[in-house]
Amino acid sequence: MPKSELPLIGVPAPGCAGTPRIRPPLDADTATEVAVMFKALSDPVRLRLLSAIAARAGGEACVCDVSEGLEVSQPTVSHHLKVLRQAGLLTSERRASWVYYRVIPEALQRLSGLLAIEADVAVSA
Repeated sequence: MPKSELPLIGVPAPGCAGTPRIRPPLDADTATEVAVMFKALSDPVRLRLLSAIAARAGGEACVCDVSEGLEVSQPTVSHHLKVLRQAGLLTSERRASWVYYRVIPEALQRLSGLLAIEADVAVSA
C-alpha cells in the first residue's frame, strides 16, 4: 500500500462521525509521570511492599515490618523501596537506625482516579 493511501491517525475516516470525548486525553508530561508510577508497580515484590505499607496503621511502616515473607534479601527490599520512593509513591524518614516508609495518598488517588475513569468508560460502552 502506498504511503499516500495510509489512514492518518487522529483524523476521522470519511463517513466516520467519531465518538465524543468525555474528557481530555493525558498530556505528554502527565503520561510520563503516570508511566513511571505504573512501571514501579509492575514488579510483584514492589506491589507487595506498597500493599504491606498501605495496610499498616497510618499507611506507614518500618523496613523490618514489611520485609517478612518476601523471600528476598534486605538489600533487595531496600532497592525496591527506593524505586517506589523515586516514583513518587512513598516517602521515607530515618528514625534512629530504622527507615520508615509512608504511602503518598495523593499518588494512589491519582492512579485510582485514572483507572476508575477508564473502567467507567468500559462499563458504559
